[in-house]
Amino acid sequence: MTAVGDDAPDFTASLVDDDIEPFRLADHLGDEPVVLAFFPAAFSNTCTDEMEALRDGFDRGDCTLFGVSTDLPHALAAYRTEYELPFALVADPAHRAIEAYEVIESFDHYGVDTVARRAVFVIDGDGVVTYRWLAENAGQEPDYDALAAAVADAAE
Repeated sequence: MTAVGDDAPDFTASLVDDDIEPFRLADHLGDEPVVLAFFPAAFSNTCTDEMEALRDGFDRGDCTLFGVSTDLPHALAAYRTEYELPFALVADPAHRAIEAYEVIESFDHYGVDTVARRAVFVIDGDGVVTYRWLAENAGQEPDYDALAAAVADAAE
């Protein structure tokens, strides 16, 4: 499992920002810390609470934040628009990111068998994982104060 001190695994997926375009993590490393906030499913209650907390109560000024989900790009585009998320989302329907970070959650509902486990990673400018948080259950949100401290530490 990806741990603090490991080089951040690179992966490719789809970036959902103003448009939908190819995404490669390595292209976003270097200037400031990157936060990867893995979440199981757009439009679900706890995921929406988490994304709104990252939108409203988390200072993104010292980092680049990406929400990462196995949802399809167009679903994430609608989700981002509906909840006015000012940060990009990464669509990982091929499971490259969740496999690289080993945050795979079995899920047996609605014809879906695999989603992202709720998790947060902070990656410093050198591409090293400096913080890792894994939810014990799908209803648990991260400690946003601890996340902010981890970003501040990674930015130094």
